[in-house]
Amino acid sequence: MSSEPGLGLPFLPGCAFRDPMKKSFHRSQTLGYKNGFAFSRLPTVGIGGERLYVNQLSQAELDELSNMRPTLTYGQAKQAPPSGFVPAHVAFDKKILKFDAYFQEDVPLSAEEHYRIRQVGIYYYLEDDSMSVIEPVVQNSGLLQGKLVRRHRVPKNDRGDHYHWKDLNRGMNITMYGRTYRIVDCDPFTQVFLESQGIELNPPEKMIFDPYTELRRMPVRKYVTPSDFDQLKQFLTYDKQVLRFYATWDDTDSMFGENRPYIIHYYLADDTVEVREVYKQNDGRDPFPILIKRQRLPKTFVDKKKTFPSCVLEISDQEVLEWYTAKDFAVGKSTTLLGRTFFIYDCDEFTRNFYRDKFGITDFQPVEIKKKPLEEVPQVIPPYNGFGILEDSLQNCFSLLPKPPRKDIIKMLENHHKVLRYQVALESPNPEDRKRRFILSYFLSNDTISIYEPPVRNSGIIGGKYLGKTRVAKPGSTTENATYYEPSDLTIGSTIEVFGHRFVITDADEYVLNYMESNAESFPAATLQSLRDHFRPRQVVKEAGNSDIPTRGTSKQELDELIVQVQEELKLHKCLNNKNIREAFLQCDEDGSGILEKAKFLALCDSLSVPTNAFLVNKLIDLCSCGEDKINYHDFLRAFPL
Repeated sequence: MSSEPGLGLPFLPGCAFRDPMKKSFHRSQTLGYKNGFAFSRLPTVGIGGERLYVNQLSQAELDELSNMRPTLTYGQAKQAPPSGFVPAHVAFDKKILKFDAYFQEDVPLSAEEHYRIRQVGIYYYLEDDSMSVIEPVVQNSGLLQGKLVRRHRVPKNDRGDHYHWKDLNRGMNITMYGRTYRIVDCDPFTQVFLESQGIELNPPEKMIFDPYTELRRMPVRKYVTPSDFDQLKQFLTYDKQVLRFYATWDDTDSMFGENRPYIIHYYLADDTVEVREVYKQNDGRDPFPILIKRQRLPKTFVDKKKTFPSCVLEISDQEVLEWYTAKDFAVGKSTTLLGRTFFIYDCDEFTRNFYRDKFGITDFQPVEIKKKPLEEVPQVIPPYNGFGILEDSLQNCFSLLPKPPRKDIIKMLENHHKVLRYQVALESPNPEDRKRRFILSYFLSNDTISIYEPPVRNSGIIGGKYLGKTRVAKPGSTTENATYYEPSDLTIGSTIEVFGHRFVITDADEYVLNYMESNAESFPAATLQSLRDHFRPRQVVKEAGNSDIPTRGTSKQELDELIVQVQEELKLHKCLNNKNIREAFLQCDEDGSGILEKAKFLALCDSLSVPTNAFLVNKLIDLCSCGEDKINYHDFLRAFPL
């Protein structure tokens, strides 16, 4: 429900009452559809159902609309639009007045000119009444040319006035920033524009040029009498006609000199000479084809003083009495060109015809050039420096691109993974080096040798690879006749020299003996016998250890039981180091036979704190004895497991 003020009462609280007749307070619908099209309409009833008179026409308005039916049907009568205003920057856009002018500039520090005339162009822009002065750029003038006055409104006087296009005319002076310009002419557009504005133009004047510039343009007067010889006729007659001579320059008298071929070209069009070099494939020279560029070559000079700098100044006709011409070249004669003497031994067919027609010469017998035989320099092979394999390093002396030496593939396949190993000792005056042991491996596939040093704890020497796989030459061998170590040279007790170091062979693998016995025809008998003598004591011990015959009435089972009892007893001695005991026995056995003398064995046990006075240990020593003075320590070391 709504509350409205009573008639004549203000709209204040307490002055309004509610109308109980009003029950509908919704808004009227303003959107409707007609023929499928949506259209809007003004509401006629407000909230509460009150009629709205705002959106309805009065009777006076309805009468007025009835009288305006033609206007409503056809619309208002069209009136002519008023003439539009065009601003100056649109009306005069890109319209420029151009005047040709010049000004005079004083030159106080020149003896050749006292003033200078500089031509300029004065541009007047109608869109904003601005002006600019531009001088055309002349190359190599030495003057700062271009835009002399930038575009802006140029002041006319001290009262704040500026130049207008009405102030410009032909045949008048105009002063801008202290410099007076003389206007002599204008372009056709400027003339038409000024005349259309009612300005009477003065007649054009002639442009004044700079006197010094005009003087420089005048040709230099020559006081030389012209020659009767017509060079143009010579050029038109002999153009593209060239005489060709084949010559040599003998420079064998100098160091590294040789007899080199050249081609001499004589151009008949202008009497110039060119000398070109002849290059051959793989001659080792840089490709500079021209020795003497095309030019006139002097033959006889004028007598001049010794102080004349002939090496600096160019040669002119005043210094030369005679130049080289076509009659100065002939087959079979020598010609000196710029200090080099060339011997001409032949020419081409066109040159023969020219000399036959021009000079009547018919003798063109070519001269045979005999080349001196080259001295054969013997190839001296340098001594071997020790780097790399000898055959591989020797290939560098035969070719710039060395090829690797050929390998015996059959031998490599047959002896693949076949290696002969030896134990060697180093011969050295140093006591520390004498105790060092090495393993020498001989590879049968390619006859190479490698040396390896097993690392020993607390020795102070880092073990590892001592020598990589390489072929080792014998002492005294040369690069021409190189001899290498072979398996037949590696006998027990023999000494081999490896790059200045001497090694003594002290032991070998059993595989070495087995391989040599299976290939006995390939090895000397002395080498095979030395290995057999070395391995005989070891084989005896091995046979005795593997035999089932009891030793001194003791079976193998009893020996194993005794070793177990000794191990249980030695557990009480915690100070023993089994690893050090094994290394000490192996080091003491120099020949690797596994047998030590009894006195040496007992002394070594005392140094290692082994309780030899114990009953079980003493019994084990008796069982490991081989005779009265020898002991097989391999069975004894079984009591000291790692």
